[in-house]
Amino acid sequence: MKTVLVTGGAGFIGSHIVDALITLDFEVSVVDNLSTGRKENINPKANFHCLEIGSPEIIDIFAKRKIDWVIHLAAQIDIRKSLDDPKYDAQVNVLGLLNVLELCRRYEIKGVIFASSGGAIYGEPNVLPVTEPTAKSPLSPYGVSKLTCEYYLYYYLRVYGLPYVTLRYGNVYGPRQGCAGEAGVISIFTSKMLSGETATIFGDGEQLRDYVFVEDAAMANILALRRLECLPLANSIDDRAYNIATGTGTSVNDLFAQLKKITGFTGKANYTSERKGELKNIFLDIHKAEKGLSWKPATSLSAGLKKTADYWAKSS
Repeated sequence: MKTVLVTGGAGFIGSHIVDALITLDFEVSVVDNLSTGRKENINPKANFHCLEIGSPEIIDIFAKRKIDWVIHLAAQIDIRKSLDDPKYDAQVNVLGLLNVLELCRRYEIKGVIFASSGGAIYGEPNVLPVTEPTAKSPLSPYGVSKLTCEYYLYYYLRVYGLPYVTLRYGNVYGPRQGCAGEAGVISIFTSKMLSGETATIFGDGEQLRDYVFVEDAAMANILALRRLECLPLANSIDDRAYNIATGTGTSVNDLFAQLKKITGFTGKANYTSERKGELKNIFLDIHKAEKGLSWKPATSLSAGLKKTADYWAKSS
């Protein structure tokens, strides 16, 4: 049986990836410090280790479990927190990844899937939808750290022969999502509407984002895992990167209106000033993932919002 280590596997996206892997009969080990992840998210068939990704103890997992592949999601994901404390953001995201990559090199791991950001690394784009080779102009320390990690992955491929794939996610949403990260707007809106509370929209609500359902994002990891070892050597970080999104921009106002219908909420939104460090408009071109990974989103926004609302209704 092949073994996959999922860092951040108790988190929102990570736990769905773990579920998908176990369904396909992989042996799965999970590393998570539970700072944002939740123990109840972890599949009972997974081997769980409550550790920091920068911890020296993580070496025991590589030594004892005979890991074949690593899916790396553990990170500091809050853009606003990165603005307040860029040093901490880099410590977790960059140094944490380097600790994992050194172990991958030492124990001859077959490959790494890395969770990057399809919003934060590109900055405010001039042309939409954004393709992978688009110039990188991150506007937050979080975006800088994710882009830095992509360059380190490229280095480990070219110098040490460690295969990898980078998945540049749009705004992933769905069941189990908390309120951290920009895509948390869906869980925030839904939970407030179901409770009859007023939701807040920052700015005019016309900003566009690309919302992709979490189960579709999890499937992208499975397909990337299958492609890892047969991909050609990369000449740039973009060669091994794939946008994982829908290719469609949805405004916050439209999102609010759809959720109103789904939840039966009758109130209005509270509009306030926009937040620093956030993009105005972005959505991603996904043709490369469709061709290179045979992946495309299977869940429409309306269907995904309904599944998310049903989850919150049962959880409340």
